[in-house]
Amino acid sequence: MPKKDKYSLGQKIEQTNLEMIELLIGAGSNKDKKLLYLEKASIKLDLLKLLIRLAEEIKAIPTKKYLHLQEILQEIGKMLGGWIRSIK
Repeated sequence: MPKKDKYSLGQKIEQTNLEMIELLIGAGSNKDKKLLYLEKASIKLDLLKLLIRLAEEIKAIPTKKYLHLQEILQEIGKMLGGWIRSIK
């Protein structure tokens, strides 16, 4: 990622990713609030997808890397959605 984007968009992507991981860990350890944590993680995942799409649009990341990241994020979304459905 170019230096001009690394400390703004790149940092936001990194922070959102860490927040999502924290929520997933919380969901795994807190039985009472599991659904709440998972729904918040789903929102963070959607934000992460949006930020990565923005990074590709402004050419901060190459299209090939963007496609790979989107593939991974879609797989995470499927797993997260399945986890949420199993609780409901």
